[in-house]
Amino acid sequence: MSRALEDKRTATRLRVLVEIADRQPAVSQGEIAEAVGVTSQAVSEYIRELVADGYVEKEGRSRYRTTKEGVDWLFREIKSIRQFTDHVTEDVLQSVQEDAALATDDIQTGETVTLSLREGLLHATPGDDGPATGTATTTAEAGQDVSVTGFEGVIDMSPGTVTVCQVPRARNGGSSAVDVEALSEALTTSDLVVAVGVEAVAALRRLDREPAVNLAGGAVAAEAAMKGQDAVVVASVDEAGRVADTLRDRNVTYELAPIGTDENRLHE
Repeated sequence: MSRALEDKRTATRLRVLVEIADRQPAVSQGEIAEAVGVTSQAVSEYIRELVADGYVEKEGRSRYRTTKEGVDWLFREIKSIRQFTDHVTEDVLQSVQEDAALATDDIQTGETVTLSLREGLLHATPGDDGPATGTATTTAEAGQDVSVTGFEGVIDMSPGTVTVCQVPRARNGGSSAVDVEALSEALTTSDLVVAVGVEAVAALRRLDREPAVNLAGGAVAAEAAMKGQDAVVVASVDEAGRVADTLRDRNVTYELAPIGTDENRLHE
C-alpha cells in the first residue's frame, strides 16, 4: 500500500515532487503552493526535505531538478496507488458490472442502495446516505444476497493491517518454543487468522485456535487487508519469507509481532 494513501504528509510530499518534476528547472514555490493547496512556506519546507533525502537537487535560486532517486520513488508510489485504485474499481465496485452484496434490510428491485464494506464483504443498505451507491437489480430480504449495478462514488474504506508471527522450525522447538501469551496478544484484534506451515498450525492449536485457512496465507492476508480487514499470519520460519514476498509484491505493508523467538526474523 502506498504511504501516500496512509498519511496526508506523504501525499502532499508526493504532489510537491510531481509539481517540481512538471515545472523543472524553473520552479515557482508560489505556483506549487496554489496547485497543491498549501502555503508557500510549507512548500519550501517540503522542498528542503526532498533535497535532504536526495529526491531533488538544487541548481540555483528557484531552480530544482528531480534526481533519479526521486523519479524512482515517484514511480513506486504511483504504481502502488494505481494498484489500489484498480482494486477498488475492478474488485470492490465493479463499476461496469453487476455485483452481489448482502442486504442489511429488505430491498426491492430498482431501489437505490448505499454500499459499504464490512468484514471483507460488500453490504447494501436501502437509501442513498453513503458516499457509494448503486441500484438493486433483484429483490432481497435482510441477510440475503442482492444484485447491484450502477455504482457511483467510492466506498469509505481504510486498508487493514497484516501482522506476521514467525514460528521456529520443529527441530528448533517449533510450537513449543512459542510464547503463547505473545501470540494470543497478536491475535486479540484480528479479523482473520491464517497459518502457513505445520509449526504454525500447531502453535495456534496451543491456544485452541484453528486458522481460517492454512494455504496461500500471504495472498489471503493481502486480499483481506485491501478490503479493510486486520489479518494475522502465523508462519513457520521456512514459509515466512514467502509470505513477506507476497505481501511486498502486492504493496501491502506488514509488521512483525515477536512471539518468543529471535531466529531468522523477517524485515519489512
